[in-house]
Amino acid sequence: MTRRKPHYKRVLLKLSGEALGGTAGIGIDGVAVAEMAKQVQEVRDLGVEVVVVIGGGNIFRGLQGCERGVERATGDYMGMLATVINSLALQDRLEKLGVATRVQSAISMSQVAEPFIRRVAMRHLEKGRVVIFGGGTGNPYFSTDTAAALRANEIGAEVILKATKVDGIYDSDPKKNPKAKRYSRITYHEALLKQLKVMDSTAFSLCMDNRMPIIVFDVFKPHNLRRVVFGEKVGTLVSHAE
Repeated sequence: MTRRKPHYKRVLLKLSGEALGGTAGIGIDGVAVAEMAKQVQEVRDLGVEVVVVIGGGNIFRGLQGCERGVERATGDYMGMLATVINSLALQDRLEKLGVATRVQSAISMSQVAEPFIRRVAMRHLEKGRVVIFGGGTGNPYFSTDTAAALRANEIGAEVILKATKVDGIYDSDPKKNPKAKRYSRITYHEALLKQLKVMDSTAFSLCMDNRMPIIVFDVFKPHNLRRVVFGEKVGTLVSHAE
């Protein structure tokens, strides 16, 4: 029997902080973290090189801080620290599964994470380690979507896998419109014209300019990450026109 080969060799998985917060999307839910770790392990065991960028919205968002009177830059730094907390939680669970993992932070904190160094990250991947990038870009006013787009291009990922709670990109909110149409594939240009919120504008521009494909998929469905890596038609692919 011929064993299937993964469609991708190196991927960047973008996880929202809410994905680690369970059904409420708040705090760190042990069951949710374990499920995410198992999906990453499943893909890593196929020989795929995996890097992960995690948001911090389950703990703190910079924009929410602004609404509460926190200065924007300070709030964004607080949000970056939240992403490092999430990164350490995922690392802990992955290593309990026997998956060698390294956390690299864009903000210097040598006692808990390595600094982000591109060549070191590449070496970790070559050695079969999962690399988790925390701390966003290290700069305020930039989202973790932008961090994902930036890191994906820096480390030579073949695709960004944007994990969500929905099974792709729709022309309208499927929760409000039962007739909403799901796209199996869409170009960057079409997504801009239709004003579909795939990522924030900075992140999306980075992907478009560097022809970095994005797959938006439902990570909460068991084994979906594995299916995406095998090239199955899961979620929505955003790419350049053929």
